[in-house]
Amino acid sequence: MDKSILRLAIPNIISNITVPLLGMVDMFIVGHLDSEYYIGAIALATMIFNFIYWSFSFLRMGTSGFTAQAYGAQDHKEQTNTLFRSLAVAMFSGLLIVLLQYFIVHIGLYFLNAEPTVKTFAQDYFDIYVWAAPAVLGLYAFNGWYVGMQNAKTPMLIAIGINVVNIALSFTFVYGFGMKIKGVALASACAQYAGFLSFILIWNIKYGWLKQYINPEILKDFKSYIPFFKVNSDIFIRTMALVAVTTFFMSASAKEGKDILAVNALLMQLFILFSYMMDGFAYAAEALTGKFIGAKNRLMLKHLVKRLFFWGIIISIFFTLIYIVFFDSILVILTDKQNIIELSKQYHIWICLIPVAGFSAFLWDGIFVGATASRQMRNSMLIAVGSFFLLFWVFYDILLNNILWIAFIVYLALRGIVQSIMAPSILNDSR
Repeated sequence: MDKSILRLAIPNIISNITVPLLGMVDMFIVGHLDSEYYIGAIALATMIFNFIYWSFSFLRMGTSGFTAQAYGAQDHKEQTNTLFRSLAVAMFSGLLIVLLQYFIVHIGLYFLNAEPTVKTFAQDYFDIYVWAAPAVLGLYAFNGWYVGMQNAKTPMLIAIGINVVNIALSFTFVYGFGMKIKGVALASACAQYAGFLSFILIWNIKYGWLKQYINPEILKDFKSYIPFFKVNSDIFIRTMALVAVTTFFMSASAKEGKDILAVNALLMQLFILFSYMMDGFAYAAEALTGKFIGAKNRLMLKHLVKRLFFWGIIISIFFTLIYIVFFDSILVILTDKQNIIELSKQYHIWICLIPVAGFSAFLWDGIFVGATASRQMRNSMLIAVGSFFLLFWVFYDILLNNILWIAFIVYLALRGIVQSIMAPSILNDSR
């Protein structure tokens, strides 16, 4: 069981680590152009795209759960149908984003405060990269499907390939053709399409035998979409609740001044680092949970949960020790601003509590996605989010920035606690 978990978790962890690399490369390139406005512009455009694409993260999670269950049941027809239903939704949604781009960018820039020059450059970036929407959402569908098919290596290789193409084209377009921020956007768009086409090519090579199960009529059968959208609507609500917490966290930080904003943004990177590791195991949980539910193997499912939590405890202890012992060293790597480093030390205790408080939420999310128990996952998130805002509003005047971190830790812990209470009924139903 441990071998199966790590076989899926490690490639997904590597894939996750490549995600910030795209942003770092883009920021490095625009940071060396002739105006500092480009840095703010790419940050604004990225915020708009993040909000759009986070809204569609259900494409990956929903596809993963349904595919894994079909894999466990050895239902090749449903494996194929799930992929093509997901791709149909991805393509339709991507084209809709392209058609509505004028309204999206103007509404987005209206709500984001920035100088006119920054907004102009941000729109230059948006106007080009938005054409990659079908590819980006198609990648979500393929990533979920491959993970559900117990194949984590292909998404890892595709993720690495996307980064390589993006880096090469960014330098070529920006420095070779002098396209500046438009070159960065075009390179990112080309990289997304390269990844999407690579998925299609690999699918034809490795899974081409599934073509015999393709039924175009299934795409017109709207009733067959009902379970897909029912699960994904719950995941969508859950994702929006998560976005509400992270957005409010930084908004509340900004109201406390630029130093606190810098401190919280810096410390949040330590949570993100931990989340990259745990997400890898959550993806493994999705794939294996769905597989055992599809195979109606309740005993293996319960054994899987025990081994997942064994690895979760090990990782949480490891990160806690890292944050206790090397906290100062990590801060020095992230920034050279001594006043920010000193102020960050006041909140050291909260960072050390994050791994222990948060690891179970990641694992249960993966298990619930694999079980397509989206309603329970949504409800646990809403309870945790409600507690976050309640704690903040009641104690903010007394504890200031400390209550922001306390509320965040309680929010992480409650997600895991509530899901632990809900889990037995889900695991026992998986017969």
